[in-house]
Amino acid sequence: MPDASVVNVESLVKRYRDLIALDHLSMRIAPGEVFGLLGPNGSGKTTAINCILQLLTYEKGAIELFGEKMTPSRYDLKRRIGIVPQSVAVFEELSVRENIDYFCALYIKDATKRKTMVDEAIEFVGLGEHTRFRPRRLSGGLVRRLNIACGIAHKPELIFLDEPTVAVDPQSRNAILEGILRLNNEGTTVVYTSHYMEEVESICSRIMILDRGQVLASGSNSELKALIGTGEKILIETAALPDDTLTRLRALASVRSLNYDGAELAIACSGGSRNLSDVLDVLRAQDVSFGRVYSEPPTLNDVFLELTGKGLRD
Repeated sequence: MPDASVVNVESLVKRYRDLIALDHLSMRIAPGEVFGLLGPNGSGKTTAINCILQLLTYEKGAIELFGEKMTPSRYDLKRRIGIVPQSVAVFEELSVRENIDYFCALYIKDATKRKTMVDEAIEFVGLGEHTRFRPRRLSGGLVRRLNIACGIAHKPELIFLDEPTVAVDPQSRNAILEGILRLNNEGTTVVYTSHYMEEVESICSRIMILDRGQVLASGSNSELKALIGTGEKILIETAALPDDTLTRLRALASVRSLNYDGAELAIACSGGSRNLSDVLDVLRAQDVSFGRVYSEPPTLNDVFLELTGKGLRD
C-alpha cells in the first residue's frame, strides 16, 4: 500500500458470528480530504472506523495509517488521531473545561502547553461562556460541541467524526459543519459519517457508499451522480394539460417518468443538459400556459436509492 495516503485499508473482513459486517472492504484516504462514509444503519460504517482504530479485532485485511502498519499498540500513530464518537463520550461530573483537559491529557502531558490547547479548543467550538458548566446544564447541541472539543483539543492530523450532528438544532449543526471545514483548512484530514445528505454534499470532497459491509460506489459528488440514470426532477404548475401534450412529453428521449395531477406536472429525467428546455419547448409549441417552474438536479439520496433500493435511514 502506498505511503501517500493517510488511511489505507485493504480487503478488510469483520464477522460477528454468521454476520459479515465488513466484506473485503478497501479504501484509501489522501491527506487533506474530507472523506464521507455513507450507508444505512448496519452498513458497516462504525465497524470500519473501529477496526481502523484497532478498537475491534478483524479476521482478515491490512490497515496502514500515515504510511505505517496500524496495530493496537501503535500509540505513536494513535496520538496523531482524533475521535468524535456517535455516542456522546464526556464525564457528567466534570465541567466543560475539565472534560476537554482530561481528554487532551491523554495525548499531551505538558500542562502549560495543554492549557493553551484547551483554551483554543473551547474557543473553536464556541463554549467560552460555558467552561464551568457540567454537561447536564448544556443543550444537546452544546454537548455535541463539547464532544467535538474533546476529540480535537490535541490537534490531530486525522479525525474521525461519527454522526456528530445527530439530534442537534440548526444553529449548532451549522457551527459544527463550519468548524469541520476550518479544521480541514488548517490541514486536518477528516473522515465523516452522517445520515444527513445535505451535510455530506456540502463538506465532503470524496464519498464512499457502503451497504452490508461492501463498497457500492466511491467518488466525488459529481462522479457518483454520473453513475446513475436519474437526472433532473422537473415540476411545472399548469392547468388543463391536453392528453396530446402529455403524449408528446412522454415521447421525449430524456423523460423516464411523468405524472400530472391536473395542477402540477412532475417529470423525472435521465441525465442530459437540455432536459428542461426540451420540456418547455413542447409546452410552448402546444400553446400551453404554465406558472412556476422548478428544476432539481440529482442528489446523493437519488444515488443511494438507485444503487440500493432503500433510503439512508432504512
